[in-house]
Amino acid sequence: MNEIATLSTTALSTTGATTPETRSADPMPHSIEAEQQLLGAILTNNDIYDRVAAIITSAHFYEPVHARIYEVAAARIAKNNLASPVTLKAFLEDDEGLKELGGPAYLARLAGAAISAYAARDYAQMIYDMAIRRELIGLGNNISSKAAKVDVASEPREQIVEAEQALYKLSEQGKTDSGFVSFLKAVTEAVQTANAAYQRDGGLAGISTGLSDLDKKLGGLHPSDLLILAGRPSMGKTSLATNIAFNVAKAYKRGTRPDGSEGAVQGGVVGFYSLEMSAEQLAARILSEAAEVPSEQIRRGDMTETEFRRFVEAAKSLESCPLFIDDTPALPISQLAARARRLKRTHGLDLLVIDYLQLCRAAGKSENRVNEISEITMGMKAIAKELNIPVIALSQLSRQVENREDKRPQLSDLRESGSIEQDADVVMFVFREEYYKEREKPGDHELEKMAAWQDEMERLHAKAELIIGKQRHGPIGTVDLSFEGRFTKFGNLVKAWQQGAEGDF
Repeated sequence: MNEIATLSTTALSTTGATTPETRSADPMPHSIEAEQQLLGAILTNNDIYDRVAAIITSAHFYEPVHARIYEVAAARIAKNNLASPVTLKAFLEDDEGLKELGGPAYLARLAGAAISAYAARDYAQMIYDMAIRRELIGLGNNISSKAAKVDVASEPREQIVEAEQALYKLSEQGKTDSGFVSFLKAVTEAVQTANAAYQRDGGLAGISTGLSDLDKKLGGLHPSDLLILAGRPSMGKTSLATNIAFNVAKAYKRGTRPDGSEGAVQGGVVGFYSLEMSAEQLAARILSEAAEVPSEQIRRGDMTETEFRRFVEAAKSLESCPLFIDDTPALPISQLAARARRLKRTHGLDLLVIDYLQLCRAAGKSENRVNEISEITMGMKAIAKELNIPVIALSQLSRQVENREDKRPQLSDLRESGSIEQDADVVMFVFREEYYKEREKPGDHELEKMAAWQDEMERLHAKAELIIGKQRHGPIGTVDLSFEGRFTKFGNLVKAWQQGAEGDF
């Protein structure tokens, strides 16, 4: 193959007074020979274009004349027309760059020195790699010149985010594993997912939330899913999200996955954006749950010696938990995505929690709040797909819930609900009837009403409902959970038929 390449390059470089090599002394990475060989192969066998079209475009060619030849050839092939030196001649006859290389005769020389078809993909990959190197150099120069220019409108933090976005965009280019896949490949992947679920305890395809009834409904937390967890204030949205994040981080085990890659085989690394509470307050909540010491006692330091010892032991056991908290307020969705990418690169990332959606900001300024929320939810769904992780975003509900007799939330109660409902794969509502019933306490003199109220409070005590209002991949319905308000802890609710048999699990 090397001899063929040498001969063909020699033929191209000696059969004309001017060649791309003699015209360019640019030190930027490029391979004129690879471009010539690939174009020659396409002009002699148009089927080769289909093999390389997923890897390169005309923009990846270094020599502008080669880029134009590839563009014209691609346009003709796309219309099922022949692309050969003869057919391309009519389109490129007046091209000034081609005239410098010898005119249409250059096309014939390209075809005459063509390589064999099997090497075409390697040459295409080489052209792509060289183009990416040139873009990296350009990006580096751009970052350097922007950083050197002191401008009030361009903050260093914004420049870092812009640079990260540009680098990520560059890394996503030219991925050849996208596009159509055969049904056999799709079926194989589906069987592998089902096998992983079958082998795993509880039969889950996704990450376990630590709440068994919820896992049964959702099948765990699935990669690339956006899950919205909504509720009115004081319903326990943050508590439930914190519980799930803690359960996932606590169960983390690293190993070799079924596909051969290294990563979490159980639980996962969790990123938690706490836009409302500080990292310290969130940590106190998690410790309250783990140590079973009321959070207000932790805040006041009002603990017995036993409770304090339990609190310290819980803190020690949680030191190694892969739970990362970012409490920067009012984060733009672009920065939120950039920080998530960085966390995935440095520590890994298996679950992202955002508390809460309405506290995020859109990248640009928008006077229309509905459009802004739409941009935020689309951005969150993009993060889930891009990083291939589940994203749980908390959301507030509108006040119209309070005006109904039945206070159970529904999809229409979501604030700016259109985009949230549309982009989410799962929408869940936290509902604690006990909270509303407590505020209906009758007067002490109304004995009958008081007795009925007490019976109702006893029935509702320490219980919560998680209403699944939308699920793209499964059923909707209600999951009953236990709730210990003192420790802000949700758990599995022991059913009547389980009493005394299995206990709390």
